[in-house]
Amino acid sequence: MDPYDYIIIGAGSAGCVLANRLTADGKTTVLLLEAGGKDNSILVKMPAGVGALIKDKNAYNWGFWTESEPHLEDRKLWWPRGKGWGGSSSINGMIYIRGHARDYDQWRQMGLSGWSYAEVLPYFKRAETLDTGGDDYHGGEGPLFVSHASTPNPIFSTFIKAGEQAGYKITADFNGYQQEGFGPYQLTIKDGARWSAAKGYLHPIKDIRPNLTTQIDARTTRILIEDGRAVGVEYAQGKKAKRTSVYAKSEVLLCAGAVQSPHILQLSGIGDPEALAKVGMPVVHALPGVGKNLQDHLDVIVSWECTQPITAFSYNQGINKLITGINYLLRGQGPGRQNFLESGAFLKSRPDLDRPDLQLHFLIAIMKEHGKVIIEKDGFSAHICQLRPESRGEVKLKSLNPFDDPAILANYLATDEDRRALREGVRMIRAVVAQSAFDSLRGAEFQPGADVQTDEQLDAWIRQTAETIYHPVGTCRMGPAGDEMAVVDEALCVHGLKGLRVVDASVMPTLVGGNTNAPTIMIAEKAADMILGRAPLAPDDAPVYEGAAA
Repeated sequence: MDPYDYIIIGAGSAGCVLANRLTADGKTTVLLLEAGGKDNSILVKMPAGVGALIKDKNAYNWGFWTESEPHLEDRKLWWPRGKGWGGSSSINGMIYIRGHARDYDQWRQMGLSGWSYAEVLPYFKRAETLDTGGDDYHGGEGPLFVSHASTPNPIFSTFIKAGEQAGYKITADFNGYQQEGFGPYQLTIKDGARWSAAKGYLHPIKDIRPNLTTQIDARTTRILIEDGRAVGVEYAQGKKAKRTSVYAKSEVLLCAGAVQSPHILQLSGIGDPEALAKVGMPVVHALPGVGKNLQDHLDVIVSWECTQPITAFSYNQGINKLITGINYLLRGQGPGRQNFLESGAFLKSRPDLDRPDLQLHFLIAIMKEHGKVIIEKDGFSAHICQLRPESRGEVKLKSLNPFDDPAILANYLATDEDRRALREGVRMIRAVVAQSAFDSLRGAEFQPGADVQTDEQLDAWIRQTAETIYHPVGTCRMGPAGDEMAVVDEALCVHGLKGLRVVDASVMPTLVGGNTNAPTIMIAEKAADMILGRAPLAPDDAPVYEGAAA
């Protein structure tokens, strides 16, 4: 088999972007390896299918579990992660959020040249087609379709109105000048269908570019390293299948995500020598930071019963569930077009903060344990997550078997500040739902319940119920030369090795203030230019953001 110019490990949000951009000249040869399959389920296409996709291990969901979390009463937490074409963009909630502009300026201040807000904004715009057209903050010609929330359900606007009544700001565009406040979400949905990275970047080209080869059900077992250079990839199509080796003339591009990118590096003997030695893995290249710096958004859900039958429960009760499915399949209409969380908020838990540290996702359902527990009543919920946790976790090898899951320890709520912020968030959302806008809809508080009030009671409830909201990052973080815990440099090249880059959410040095899919796509767009040796897009210095330095 002739070597490819590039081998991409993982056809998720970043891998699909790279497959598209690197093969655009018709000459550069690329092999795209994906451990899962194709994204051909109706549950992937239909926005309302998200609930079924995230709650169980299935063909589209790796379904990881963490180790016992020491600050969450030793619970093991369920971690859905996307599998197959599109990766997590094929099973996520379809919310398009970039994070706060100051997040990227902070990266630049950490010594990462090229990653300021002004420098990454052009890549966000290049990726995007907003349904209302491009402007200073948005693109109008990119592969990723982004739409404004459009469901007529009055609960979403009620939530925004109640936020205004409670004294908070209102913002029409969380990705524009002002993130802080209550407002509608923008969604990766087009014409009532999920618009994943695979839909935007991979499907339009996979059958018409002969220089792109795709391989599904291909589990990467290790990266091949010779004389300090990544020269190829070994993969297997089944636990007992023969291992296949493929080779890259230019680079191997690791795009397997915040869990599996460090796992694959460790399986290749790249990582912390002490941790590798504990499982008997020979050290090929010592890099202590691999798997460290794990950050995630921890989430608690405050729910109320709803006095009117206009929530997801009534849409799916009895025969309505069948009608919803048939209506979507035959006409592309009805509740199947919805993701059920179309409004939200970004708030400060303390007035002295320079940017919001809490995000609210408002859901027209009562949700518990990722939808594993069915609540048979109309209701609505506010997901509350702390955007910039101080706690840090780790991803480690459990064994030398590449088909075994890694050990994930998120180490949630390890600091007083992390606990304080979530506690305050619960009190803030209670005050919002108590506003008069909710008077015609608000029933009894379902969880945690009106009797849970003191700091001690709230802390105990949070420990017992908090879960991930699916935003792990940081396990192969960027850092300048001399930073011994950095895994990649500002060009995403693995420190100390040639021919190997990591391109996905694992390279984020700090967790951004919002959902992580759009930032991951931006990282891949920027990486494509760096890989091909093209000049970066010119910094966009026209748009400003609230709170920017003068």
